[in-house]
Amino acid sequence: MDNMSRFDPWNYRPDANWSAAHDIVGYHVEATDGSIGKVDQASHAMEESYLVIDTGPWIFGKKVLLPAGTVTRFDHDDRKVYVDRTKEQIKSSPEFEEDRYTEPAYREKIGGYYGSTYGGYQGFTPGGTVAR
Repeated sequence: MDNMSRFDPWNYRPDANWSAAHDIVGYHVEATDGSIGKVDQASHAMEESYLVIDTGPWIFGKKVLLPAGTVTRFDHDDRKVYVDRTKEQIKSSPEFEEDRYTEPAYREKIGGYYGSTYGGYQGFTPGGTVAR
């Protein structure tokens, strides 16, 4: 990402081919370096969109929360979601907390983690612009 780009963690990218007409639960999820699991839950609420991924045997059945902003595209024909993070970045993400993942403080923690995986990230400014 260049200095003028912004990471908007909780909204799907305009060019990701997301549509409410498609139920994406069950889609396979592909990191930049391989498969990480399947979509277990999904939200498409404005400013609160995310995917909960069941990683299956890859991380011993662990679930992870991926902000919608990490999604680069949906392939509805192949039922796949592509994200712009590596398997290691996803594996190293904060622990998924089933009872807290909709709380603002937890979401801020997750958004901050994924925002920091863009080099030079220092935090969010109002409106979601990446500060450098």
